[in-house]
Amino acid sequence: MPYIRQELRGYAEQFPDTAGELNYAITLLLTGYVSRQPRSYQALNDCLGALEGAKLEFYRRVVVPYEEQKRAENGDVY
Repeated sequence: MPYIRQELRGYAEQFPDTAGELNYAITLLLTGYVSRQPRSYQALNDCLGALEGAKLEFYRRVVVPYEEQKRAENGDVY
């Protein structure tokens, strides 16, 4: 996870309410990043790497604890 300074975090105070809005927000961030870089494989790969890292961090911090909670509540399936 890219831990950024507190003062840089305030820009994200409005959050999407639907899956479509979430997709739009992510796409807007990526296209904004790419538009400020020279068009190159590196810039595009940076976006894909950031998405993959964010996915893994979300899985580790949000999905795994949820799954563990549900396993404890409902029992293991194995």
